Amino acid sequence: MLKLFLTRWIDGFEKTFNYDASYMRHVLRVSPASLFKFSLGSQAADRKAAPPEALVAAGLVGTLSEDCGPCTQVGVDIATAQGLDPKVLRAILAGDEAAMGETAALAYRFAKASLARDMEACDPLRDEIVRRWGEPALVAIGLTLTASRMYPTLKYALGYGKACSKVVVAGEPVAPHPVAQPALAA
Repeated sequence: MLKLFLTRWIDGFEKTFNYDASYMRHVLRVSPASLFKFSLGSQAADRKAAPPEALVAAGLVGTLSEDCGPCTQVGVDIATAQGLDPKVLRAILAGDEAAMGETAALAYRFAKASLARDMEACDPLRDEIVRRWGEPALVAIGLTLTASRMYPTLKYALGYGKACSKVVVAGEPVAPHPVAQPALAA
C-alpha cells in the first residue's frame, strides 16, 4: 500500500512539474519506508509561519548551494504555482537583493550567511527575522533552508545528478547567481 501511494505521488510530481524523479524511484525500489520518512522531513516547515517570499528565498539559496539546474527549476516551478511573483523569483536567482524586495532579501542574506557559517552576519539577521515575524518564522526559514538541500543532495549521492540545465522563470531564462559552499575543515 505504501509503495503504491508513493509511486502515485512521484508520478504526480513528475507530471505536474515536468521533473525526472528517477532518484526518488530508486529509493522507493530499495526502501519505500525510507522514502516516506524522507518526504515527511522535507515538509517539516510551517509554511504559514513566515512570508512566502522569505521561505522561497531561503529555499532557493539552499537548492542553489547543491544544484545546477533541475532541482532549482522545480523549486521555481513550485514557487510559481504558489503564486510568487516571477520578478521576485528572477531577482532571487540573480542575487539581486534590491529587486527581490526587503522580505525576500532578509531571508536570502540570512540563508547565505547560515550556509557560509558567517555568525557575524547571521546573528543580526536572525534577530531581525525574529523581531519582524517571530520565532516560528525563524524555525520555518531554517527548516526550509535545510529541506531545500535534501533532494539535490540525495540525487547527487545516488548518482543521478549529472545534468545541468538553464532555469526558466515565466518563460524567461535566468542565469542563477551561484551560492558558495562553506569550506570544509581539514
